[in-house]
Amino acid sequence: MKNSVKYYSVGALLYCPANNDGLAASIISGRFGNKFSLALCLEDTISDDHVEEAGNILLDSLNKIYEAHKTQDFYLPKIFIRVRCPQQISSLSRRMGKSMAILWGYIAPKFSLNNADSYISAIKEVNTIAQQPIYLMPIFESPDIIDLRDRYTILYGLKQKIDEIEELILNIRVGGNDLCHMFGLRRHATESIHDIRPVDSLFTDILTVFGMDYVVSGSVFEYYNGLDWEQGLRHEIAQDLLAGFIGKTVIHPNQIPILNDVLKVPQKDLEDARSILNWDEDSHKLVSGSISKERMNEYKTHSNWALRTIFLAEYYGTK
Repeated sequence: MKNSVKYYSVGALLYCPANNDGLAASIISGRFGNKFSLALCLEDTISDDHVEEAGNILLDSLNKIYEAHKTQDFYLPKIFIRVRCPQQISSLSRRMGKSMAILWGYIAPKFSLNNADSYISAIKEVNTIAQQPIYLMPIFESPDIIDLRDRYTILYGLKQKIDEIEELILNIRVGGNDLCHMFGLRRHATESIHDIRPVDSLFTDILTVFGMDYVVSGSVFEYYNGLDWEQGLRHEIAQDLLAGFIGKTVIHPNQIPILNDVLKVPQKDLEDARSILNWDEDSHKLVSGSISKERMNEYKTHSNWALRTIFLAEYYGTK
């Protein structure tokens, strides 16, 4: 499992169309708060005949944020670009100039065996010119992973490929809405994506293949206003965490503080995690009652959970 807080700190990844020419002002003014990441999208949110224009606006936004951050004190989120194809990674990076210093990485939509090599080659190339690591976050949302006869072969084939650049894979992401679309399904605000059985089955298989070696992030929740949306979001995030997802794609600033709140670690969990990680390995006794005397702590069984808990508490705090 990942042993650095950076892999757990993407958290609320706010999607924004790359052609939003007011984005830089929003970031500089602190409009979205101080604990989120940002995805500038050139894919589904941009019409086909406006991609070049959106790319120009994106680069201008990055430059404005970069220049402002040199002289002003504001929260600078982890910034990612969701591209349409691997070639955009190379072309944007060549044009970015000094503002690449504030870029964390690229998001690869519909990541598949057909395009994985090209994405991996592109991210390797960028890392030869960047001054800091530029990460890749592939999204599993392609129709080819639905067929059970091929699913495991495809997923393990993808893992074999990204293991080649494991240190540059910040998160694995899942496209819940794209997968729901294949079945013609959509949840209401009071319903969880985990209740959509075919999609939850896909999530389970992705987590089984990747969850031991990578941080896997939860899918988007569409509701940000109206009746019961907050309760529904909290419920789905709790189910995400129990399943093994960490973080979530968000599509509205209203969702950010809720996700950050649910990701806070219960104080009792933090105390138990510290106790487990500080265990005397030479002791003849590797099991004991928890700090609160409510459950069992076992060094060999709970050490991975404890490490993850420490990283989450370090970034999101406790409750």
